[in-house]
Amino acid sequence: MWILIVVIVLLLIIVWIYNRLVQLKNRVQNAWHQIEVQLQRRHDLIPNLVETVKGYASHEKETFERVINARNKAVSATTPGEMGKAEGELTQALGRLFALAENYPELKANENFLRLQEELTSTENKIAYARQAYNDTVMMYNQTIQMFPYNLLSGPMGYKPAEYYEAEEEANQAPKVQF
Repeated sequence: MWILIVVIVLLLIIVWIYNRLVQLKNRVQNAWHQIEVQLQRRHDLIPNLVETVKGYASHEKETFERVINARNKAVSATTPGEMGKAEGELTQALGRLFALAENYPELKANENFLRLQEELTSTENKIAYARQAYNDTVMMYNQTIQMFPYNLLSGPMGYKPAEYYEAEEEANQAPKVQF
């Protein structure tokens, strides 16, 4: 009788641990998808912004090409590491584009440009929040699969640590603008 009770309790503990691991893994995936939603919004805004600036500064072809190339790299990135690097390059390219806009007073006053710039700034804030939420969720998940008693089951069940989203170092530096 006691053996049956012990077996049932152990099975309940295993089920509880398994369900907790599934829940945390799904939270990590959801947090990642929230980043992707915001990045897609950013990627969708960029062509409109570039086209608006092009009308005023058509001779700045290299800057436009950098922004579009960086956007394309960011869109095709798939892992948190690849995305961190690609989004860092995109941030640098956008910084150059906004610095370029400073030299065109009529562009800075253009309603479309101002609206797009405001939307992009809002999106950048949402991306930063989504990244932070993702990394917090990854930390909770990684800690859980490493702690006792979860670590007894997480490895054999195939749960591996999730990758943090880390921006490249150059993404945190001010862009260099040369005219």
